[in-house]
Amino acid sequence: MNFDAYARTAVELVNAGLDDLDGLRSLFGEDLAWMGAEVTEKDLAIFRRARRRLRDVFEYGTSGRDAQAVTELNALLEAYPVQPRISGHDASDWHMHVTSRGASVSAEYLAGAVWGLSVWLCEYGSARFGICADDRCGNVYLDTSSNNCRRFCSERCATRSHVAAHRARKRAATLTPA
Repeated sequence: MNFDAYARTAVELVNAGLDDLDGLRSLFGEDLAWMGAEVTEKDLAIFRRARRRLRDVFEYGTSGRDAQAVTELNALLEAYPVQPRISGHDASDWHMHVTSRGASVSAEYLAGAVWGLSVWLCEYGSARFGICADDRCGNVYLDTSSNNCRRFCSERCATRSHVAAHRARKRAATLTPA
């Protein structure tokens, strides 16, 4: 079972634009297209609340407040319980899912996201939770670097931030009298 993929769904949710149902539908890729077709306004409200709570988990983790991150994840695990099931079409592709089909879209998606993030915390620690260092961004990420040194959610944000810092140093150098 690929718990990292479930943890990434939590990241994708926190970073998603949930202004309306279309924004929520864009969260679901091809593998979860059925969710996009079945999502409702009620799900949208549930996803928004869960997104705030998951962001809190990242904020607690990145600021060294592990006990608070664990408390919030435990509360989320209670709110979105895991109901494992075997899925697939034949013996060559059986695999596990953490929720049963038939649950609401929000219940199914959030159970997986919360479970994955909880497993990630237990396996790698909250030091591997990140919030983008680019002040204009604020996206969260899971640090998969070999030495836990990631600071940005993407190469784009890293480049933008480094270019801005370079330009600021260059400006400061031209303003400083010799």
